[in-house]
Amino acid sequence: MNDFTDPRGTEGERLQKVLAQAGVASRRVGEDMIVAGRVRVNGEVVTELGTRVDIETDLVDVDGIAVQLDTSKRYVMINKPTGVVSSMNDDRGRPDLRRFVEQWEERLYNVGRLDADTSGLLVMTNDGALAHVLAHPSFGVTKVYIAKVEGKVTPQTIATLTRGIELDDGPIAADKARLLDVSDGRGRDGAATSLIELTLHSGRNRIVRRMMAAVGHPVVELVRRQFGPLNLGTLPVGQARELTKVERGAVLTLSRDAGAEGEHDNHEQES
Repeated sequence: MNDFTDPRGTEGERLQKVLAQAGVASRRVGEDMIVAGRVRVNGEVVTELGTRVDIETDLVDVDGIAVQLDTSKRYVMINKPTGVVSSMNDDRGRPDLRRFVEQWEERLYNVGRLDADTSGLLVMTNDGALAHVLAHPSFGVTKVYIAKVEGKVTPQTIATLTRGIELDDGPIAADKARLLDVSDGRGRDGAATSLIELTLHSGRNRIVRRMMAAVGHPVVELVRRQFGPLNLGTLPVGQARELTKVERGAVLTLSRDAGAEGEHDNHEQES
């Protein structure tokens, strides 16, 4: 175990005060966490109660979970309705995302996109580093979709989706696929439909719709329920909320871990 040595002397703020301000724990409990070796600063375990940190540059985590110190960063989840485009200012005058984040002063931007006819979880933030990790396919962040599709999907089709299919822009395979329900077609319209859950890390355009069309089951309705560690839960369609402390910790940990892996890969390539 390596103790973190603070080179700044009396500069910065005491670590236990920073933990309290971040809502992690009271100063007294924060001190106990530090002494117990549960707190790291810039990846190094600290046990000294006099440790000071710079909230603008230092990275702090407790039990391996990142702590948000920079309160200028905002993280918001919205349940995007269908008919809304994933843009903050649509040049064609269509309904966009601005109205969902008007209550926050910061200029927030959407992380990735959802088609206008797809509803569900969309993340809005002013944290560019986090947005890059969540949106860029090289980091492999998974998304979970629930799709209502035409026809009765068979177990063989589910196996095909996970085994992989060929599309115009190359092969694609679902990380996971699960059949949730199959209707018998005795409803008002008389058409059989199936409900499936697809987990993907691909960011390719309209990928779920193209995959399902390729296996003969065009999408009727599509919603994204999960994005990385975030789950839509009970958030109503058309509503927005800030991420909870636990959710912020989860996405910030994901972002920092991805950044550390990227630096490690770069060092290996250089050596």
